[in-house]
Amino acid sequence: MLIKQFVTGGDRNFGYLAADEVSGKALVVDPSFSPEMIVDYARGKGYEIVYIFVTHDHIDHTNGNHVIGRLTGKQPLFFRTMDPTTEIRVEDGAQFPLGSLGVTILHTPGHTEDSICIHIEDAVFTGDTLFVGKVGGTGFGPGARAEYASLHKKLLVLPDSTRVFPGHDYGTAAQSTIGRERRTNPFLLQPDFEAFVHLKQNWLIYKKEHGIA
Repeated sequence: MLIKQFVTGGDRNFGYLAADEVSGKALVVDPSFSPEMIVDYARGKGYEIVYIFVTHDHIDHTNGNHVIGRLTGKQPLFFRTMDPTTEIRVEDGAQFPLGSLGVTILHTPGHTEDSICIHIEDAVFTGDTLFVGKVGGTGFGPGARAEYASLHKKLLVLPDSTRVFPGHDYGTAAQSTIGRERRTNPFLLQPDFEAFVHLKQNWLIYKKEHGIA
């Protein structure tokens, strides 16, 4: 499997192309500000884009949807929408074929109610749910509780070797692994939900104390 990470613009946004190198079938995650760049790369490599997944309905992730839809003839897919070609609905646990690969949708509410992560083989595209050394922004009530559950019940159950590809370059690196985040991400090291929220409430102080940018 080929994975190409693109710096698409905006607020340090990342977009992605993932391709089955045997069949040449590919998908795009969060084309955002630079859909042309991703499509041009795919065409140059001879890949056919068959899916476009959008991790959540925020403008910095959706603003390139019209353009990439026009360029590829494919409908960008959000949580609870249906792919018109396969007639598979984007919902938790849904499986999309990508040549010889399998694509699994993980519903990970928290940052937004419609947030999804896309799991393929040994990689997971985490949108704004999980960054490298950080997690997605929420309030301190239901959104934080939903995110805490998503992180622990959907992402941390993946193998430690699973590569993590976030939606923004907000953390300490452009990519990571589930194992590394489990060991080093301060939000994932908290012993319970109350400590998790306390860190969110005091993140600016924590960053200053620990020299985090």
